[in-house]
Amino acid sequence: MEMLKQVIAIVKRVAEKDVMPRFMQVGRQHKGDGSFYTEADLAAQASLVKELAALYPVVVMGEEMSQQEQLKCWEEGSAGLWSIDPIDGTSNFYNGLPYFAISVALMQSGKSILGVIYNPVTKELFCAERGKGAFLNGIALPIRKSAVSLQSAVANVDLKRLPRKLAAKIAATPPYASQRNYGACALEWCYTAAGYFDLYLHGGQKPWDYAAGSLILEEARGHMCSFDQDDYWSEATWQRSVIAALDLGLFEQWRDWVREQYLLLK
Repeated sequence: MEMLKQVIAIVKRVAEKDVMPRFMQVGRQHKGDGSFYTEADLAAQASLVKELAALYPVVVMGEEMSQQEQLKCWEEGSAGLWSIDPIDGTSNFYNGLPYFAISVALMQSGKSILGVIYNPVTKELFCAERGKGAFLNGIALPIRKSAVSLQSAVANVDLKRLPRKLAAKIAATPPYASQRNYGACALEWCYTAAGYFDLYLHGGQKPWDYAAGSLILEEARGHMCSFDQDDYWSEATWQRSVIAALDLGLFEQWRDWVREQYLLLK
């Protein structure tokens, strides 16, 4: 618990010092994969790397590092690894949309044991430690009960990241009532854990996308798997798909529907 408190303090300090003063005040640049970064991403990552390494001296892997650096960190961090995204939802941050977050997770043997996700605009602080529950600003998650059937569910689906045929199928004939996608993976996990979204689907996330959020959902007694693995943490690759829901019965309906379509449309 003491380490969690210290990580929360670090995240809030970085948000106040490096992120919010630059909100809607900086330009953006393109990375090699076509995504964006800003001066705020780089400043926040530098501060997080410095402070987290001082708190607990293990490898720190950041979203704004080169792919070569990230893979090296992943390979060397089995005994302990900080996985951070200094600003998850950079496009939202740049465009003035208040849906972005700082995400920090501590991982061991490829599995998250501590996670903190903070939206500095709304002041929503989601956190979890393995075996100790998940919380939003001190309130235990989940906050609301989710739907019990696909037909009445609200889904967060990132169509852009799904296999093309599966995305087209979902767009044309969705099995749920309504769909959202706001462009910040870390918060999508948290909103599913809180019960704001009933379903979650994403075609491919890297550790800084899922490390903190997946633990928060798990500790909120939610359920998750990938397209190919029932045990989400047993996925062999560091980039993995996500099928998730808070309610077990709803999760099973969602998982079975997605996997059936995924196999049929391959």
